Order: sequence, then structure tokens, then C-alpha cells
Amino acid sequence: MPKRLTPSQIEQYRRDGFASPVPVLDAAEVAALRADLEAWEARQGHPLDFPEKSKSYLLYGWADALVHHPAVLDAVEDVIGPDILVYHSTMWIKEARTPAYVRWHQDGAYFFLDPLDHVTAWVALSDASERAGCMRVLPGTHRLPMIAHDDKPERYNMIKRGQGISDRFDGETGVAMPIKAGELSLHHTALVHCSPGNDGDDRRMGYGISFIPAHVRPTGPVQPSALLVRGVDRYRHFRPESRLGTPMSAAAQAAHAEAVRLFRLLQDQGFGATPAA
Repeated sequence: MPKRLTPSQIEQYRRDGFASPVPVLDAAEVAALRADLEAWEARQGHPLDFPEKSKSYLLYGWADALVHHPAVLDAVEDVIGPDILVYHSTMWIKEARTPAYVRWHQDGAYFFLDPLDHVTAWVALSDASERAGCMRVLPGTHRLPMIAHDDKPERYNMIKRGQGISDRFDGETGVAMPIKAGELSLHHTALVHCSPGNDGDDRRMGYGISFIPAHVRPTGPVQPSALLVRGVDRYRHFRPESRLGTPMSAAAQAAHAEAVRLFRLLQDQGFGATPAA
């Protein structure tokens, strides 16, 4: 029996490469998590940005709570099984009325993992409507191999290196995947997806968590780190991360810096190892 998804959502994920929406947080949880995130922004004097927006679960209580949330993990377990690691995460914040966007891309093209069993849980801390620039997907593209990506960094491109697919999907609009605050969507690592700018009046805030089953291994020349969040890791393919203790402590910042360093090193040294950037 599925723990969180409906049988039709599991079938949708297998068939189309995504499942949405999945309710996981109540209104009080959403308010508390968003307040914690925005309190840290106020304390640090700027909106969440690199490098803190990557692997935030090693720095902040709100992110630690999300990667360990039972409802989130139940939804993930329904598609990848009970032994679950967090490989990476990114907090995606599109400020109100800004053209921030993400190009068509596949997550797996620059994560260097095998097999392609990684799933992203995108957890909304504000409404991600079509007006707010919700994710758009191309159903069934998760069955494609990794497509060649290139780097096109640009001021409003939310992916720092600007990775994306040029030409092949020009003119495609895809299927919108709007979700409300407290819901998540799931998408397969090979699914082609993008998102346009935010024309809404609120920040569009979503935490993209890259979950993998423990049998998945890194394929590049660097051994990156990952955090066991459910079940058992019998394979030890990744350097083990430790769960956050005190948010933004010296120990937390050191652990985060090392994890981000390894992830970026794998990307840099893996560049050209596959058709992806």
C-alpha cells in the first residue's frame, strides 16, 4: 500500500515522469517554516542566495525539518523505496514581479548519478501558481537519455552556471504544474522541465530536494556527500553527512562548506564526462 501517493499518482509518475499535487504540510507548518527562513534572511541582511541556498539542510532548521518531514519522506518512499538519501537541495525563490527563470533542462544531466533513480521533491512554502512561474514539464521525457546541455549564465537565470538544453525544445510550452503552499510535486531526474518568471505579488518559494535510493552511486571522479534520512545505507557510495545540530553554528557552516565544495568539484571534474554540462 502506498504511504502518501494515490495509486493513480504512482502510475502518473511511472508514465509521465511526475506526480502532483501532494499535500504534505498544514498551514501552521508552512507559516513557521517560511518565518524561520525569512528570519535568517533578515539576520544575514540579504535574500537567500548561493552558497546557502544549496544544501540548506546543513545550515538551517527550516530546511532540516523539510528533508526529514515524515509526509515528504512517505511520498518519496512511494516512488524510490525505503532507504533514502538526500543528495542535494536548492531553495528556489522568485521574488514578486521579477523575470527570474530556469531553462529547459534535466536534473540528471549535471548530477552524475547512476542509475537514474533520483527524484526531486519540490516543496512549496508559498503558492506556485502559473502566474507566479510554476514549473512546466514535458511529460514522458524522463524516458529519454541525458540530452546535451550547455551553459548560458544570465542575470535572471536561476541556475548559477546557466545549464540548459538549447534549440531542441524551442517553442514548447509544456504542462504547467501549479501547487499550493504546503503541497509538493515529484519529478524524475531525466524529466525535461523549466519555469518562467514570477508575475505574482508574492515570492514564489519552493525547496527542491534531490532524494536518491541508497543503491544509487556517483559516476564522476569525486566522491560527494549525502545525508541518510530514512532506512539504511548498505552501500556507502557517498561520504556520510551528519544531521544539523545548531543552525548556522561554526560546525554547521564548516560541514556545509565541505559538502558544497565536493558537489561543485564533482560538477567541475565531471564536465564533459557525459553529454551534459
